[in-house]
Amino acid sequence: MSVLEHPIIPVIEIEDAEHAVPLADALTAGGIGCAEITLRTDAGLAAIRAIATHRPDFEVGAGTVIESAQVAEVTEAGARFVVSPGLDLDVVDASRAAGVVAIPGVATATEIQRAARQGLTHLKLFPAGVLGGPALLKALGGPFPGIRFLPSGGVNAQTIAEYAALTNVFAVSGSWMASRSLIAAGDTGVITRLSAAAVGAYRSASERA
Repeated sequence: MSVLEHPIIPVIEIEDAEHAVPLADALTAGGIGCAEITLRTDAGLAAIRAIATHRPDFEVGAGTVIESAQVAEVTEAGARFVVSPGLDLDVVDASRAAGVVAIPGVATATEIQRAARQGLTHLKLFPAGVLGGPALLKALGGPFPGIRFLPSGGVNAQTIAEYAALTNVFAVSGSWMASRSLIAAGDTGVITRLSAAAVGAYRSASERA
């Protein structure tokens, strides 16, 4: 199953790679089968490797990939997809060469057009909440009918349904179901409960749309 088929892609900041596999277990128990492990912490790469090694059924990817050289590092560790905060075509090209999905970030219509010219159809809208949230995504649907978005930044338990109801949203991205503090505390039960609630909210909103 490709990451593009998962409706929720958690953004994970992890400080201790020992928490990586229990985290994947907790997310899976809540109905979430993938995660973007960011490179914002020193443990990010080791966490990707741990999940890829011990939970091969779980779709693990790398986030905050801002240089093409990082693509080789994360794919060697087992990442199956790469997420970037901005549109860097060198990162996209490196991801394609490595055989993994690239989801670059965009914030403007100009960047979307540039991405579309490169054959990209699935893009991360970041920071979605600051940029205009669901209203912006509705506006972008007209000129860009072939583009589907992953809103990230400002998506939470209160706003997930608004995003999930939009036909040009293929998934939502956020960290509320597995925050840095919950992971550090080992609160796997809470992570599972919040994940299940997120999956339920997304499914209900998308079915009503």
